[in-house]
Amino acid sequence: TDSNYLLISLLLRRDYEIIRACDGEEAVRLCAERRPDAVLMDVRMPVMDGLEATRRIRRTDGQVPIVAVTAFAYEQDRQRALEAGCSDYLSKPVSATRLRELLRTLVG
Repeated sequence: TDSNYLLISLLLRRDYEIIRACDGEEAVRLCAERRPDAVLMDVRMPVMDGLEATRRIRRTDGQVPIVAVTAFAYEQDRQRALEAGCSDYLSKPVSATRLRELLRTLVG
């Protein structure tokens, strides 16, 4: 969503280039074209949800860190994200400190 993008870009724009996908299908395409260092994947997106997008990205790129970002905070939601191929999981609202720490760990 626009508010998610605004928040993420404000938190990270000094340290990272932010590329935005508006739906899961576009996320898959952009990952193939741009080869990002990491992906913050919203689980609920139009056209194709984030978990299916993650599965498709994993078919061609098993290395890129993918972090599921979702309002769902139950353990089964976390487990589904990890089973889909996500490297980690963040529930909303996302802590700026936690997000930065996680990206430093995953990207270096």
